[in-house]
Amino acid sequence: MNTALSSWQFWAILSAVFAALTAIFAKVGVSGINPDFATLIRTVVILAVIAAIVAATGQWQPPASIGGRTWMFLILSGLATGASWLCYFRALKLGDAARVAPLDKLSVVLVAVFAAAFLGERLTFANWLGIVLIAGGAVLVAYRA
Repeated sequence: MNTALSSWQFWAILSAVFAALTAIFAKVGVSGINPDFATLIRTVVILAVIAAIVAATGQWQPPASIGGRTWMFLILSGLATGASWLCYFRALKLGDAARVAPLDKLSVVLVAVFAAAFLGERLTFANWLGIVLIAGGAVLVAYRA
């Protein structure tokens, strides 16, 4: 039985909703403080929530059970996430949320390019057309005439 909870589309749309709320909440939250400190607060909240979820659901794994390659890529992912958040909060401090968020979502375009280049993923002509349209749309939304 395929329910919404087992659908990647459901979780991806929910992710987009929460990402949109993140931009709105962060724009208001970062207005009175340094964006790096705001990122620290956000990170502490995320750490506490995820730790509670892992503990409550019994998903803890002994760190020694995780392979070196997995550790390396998760650490790199964490570093990239931290850098992204620092840049995002700084951009929100300086710019309008409605213009910052679309440029941030150019990550969708970059994921497609990187996945094709480094992971060997194949995209169809229609997929690439969608990527071009996303890029163009993000630039148009961010552009101030």
